[in-house]
Amino acid sequence: MKVGCIGLGDIALKAYLPVLATRPGLELHLHTRTPATLTRVADSLHVPAGRRHTDLSALLAQDLDAAFVHAPTHAHPEIVGRLLEAGVPTYVDKPIAYELAESERLVRLAEERNTGLAVGFNRRYAPGYAQCVEHPRELILMQKNRVGLPEEPRTMILDDFIHVVDTLRFLVPGPVDDVTVRARAEDGLLHHVVLQLAGDGFTALGVMNRLSGSAEEILEVSGQDTKRQVVNLAEVVDHKGQPTVRRRGDWVPVARQRGIEQAVLAFLDAVRAGKVLSARDALATHELCERVVRAVTERERSA
Repeated sequence: MKVGCIGLGDIALKAYLPVLATRPGLELHLHTRTPATLTRVADSLHVPAGRRHTDLSALLAQDLDAAFVHAPTHAHPEIVGRLLEAGVPTYVDKPIAYELAESERLVRLAEERNTGLAVGFNRRYAPGYAQCVEHPRELILMQKNRVGLPEEPRTMILDDFIHVVDTLRFLVPGPVDDVTVRARAEDGLLHHVVLQLAGDGFTALGVMNRLSGSAEEILEVSGQDTKRQVVNLAEVVDHKGQPTVRRRGDWVPVARQRGIEQAVLAFLDAVRAGKVLSARDALATHELCERVVRAVTERERSA
């Protein structure tokens, strides 16, 4: 199975290549426009010269069975578009694109070409989060905070807050009939944002504070007088009278704990089976993110 990896930055090096490079029966091809990076990464993984590419056309000429796109977000539309045009099933880091119109175009293109398109929402596969689907979820609270990192709204929401938005969509137990956005921005930079989704019998809150003093991710789901808390995707605390703590095992790889390994294998299994994955549900997350971006920017204009 020939698989291309496009973009060799931190996310590829830390999360995806450790999984891809160890899969039996997988012929890994690497692509980046930076020769020094390509040599360094390929040498570390013992990838032969014929599988190293600085030109996307040369990579596409290899007749790939699948591709992973980990290039910067601004490069996604061109790269993903060319892969889909060539009929290559594609897994792309979130977001598909910064602009909703571009994301919609690529999802339509995948459907027109009958080619699989998957988006890297790994938290849907993270064990601590996936198991929350089995827990009562009358109230859902997710925080993903950072230290000293206010950012332009569209970039912050589409590159980072999108994980919170998608996780809430994944966990809500029914249709959402109310969406509320609150935020604080100053001098064009977003400091914090709060998203509330509500429906029959449930409320879900997503919070991101880029000046929180702490880099943390905490998910809590509660209902029927019980609560489950997941801290930094690694520690699960069940509350029912007294808390019970389960921590990540010493030998559990980070990629597995964060759901990346499972997302990669699910995508590759679908490709092998000839199943065409749809990005329509991922597009719904992008549409909700666009609502958040508009609410934040309109609020700042009227301030």
